[in-house]
Amino acid sequence: MITLNGIGKVYRTDMIETVALENVNLHIGEGEFVSIMGPSGCGKSTLLNLMGLLDTPTQGTLEIAGQNALGLSDREAARLRNQTLGFVFQSFHLIPSLSVEDNVMVPLVYRGIPYAKRRQMAREALEQVGLSHRLHHLPSQLSGGQCQRVAIARAVVGSPRIILADEPTGNLDSRMGAEVMDILHSQSRDAGRTVVMVTHNEEQARSTDRIVRFFDGRQVE
Repeated sequence: MITLNGIGKVYRTDMIETVALENVNLHIGEGEFVSIMGPSGCGKSTLLNLMGLLDTPTQGTLEIAGQNALGLSDREAARLRNQTLGFVFQSFHLIPSLSVEDNVMVPLVYRGIPYAKRRQMAREALEQVGLSHRLHHLPSQLSGGQCQRVAIARAVVGSPRIILADEPTGNLDSRMGAEVMDILHSQSRDAGRTVVMVTHNEEQARSTDRIVRFFDGRQVE
């Protein structure tokens, strides 16, 4: 589902060169739930950004769902992102002025799906995460755990094959974090989606299919 061969990422300025990733070789299969772990600054989020087509590698090859993800035009990359990938972030990134339902519908707008169908799909996604009773609430009226569940509904509403989650429980207490992990496990186990999660939580990582560890930009396990 995701294949990286010889991936490297270097950030350069006039004064300094920073190696964020070096010679990463990784394959993540369909339906697999993989945790990415390592100390801060080791390249975890850079790796997730490359998988999410939010950045491009300096070297190496990258395939997403069997498609060469490098050399795409901005429009082609945006289409692949929108149709294949769903994103969950630590800080939720919900639009404060939009209702829960409208937040979940946002990715569908870019597919040109009619409003009535978008609303139906959003409500089905919110039902999956147990928030069908919060359709018309604003993010400010929800708890942190509820906001993250809205973010997951937004990530899965378009039936992506891959979910990329960057510290999805980092801002949540243990109970709410466990609820979010249950939903992510369900997406992998029941819906057959590939889930890649960056985390610092060892216990949560051990509950996933595999842990990939990084140190100083290198894959060490």
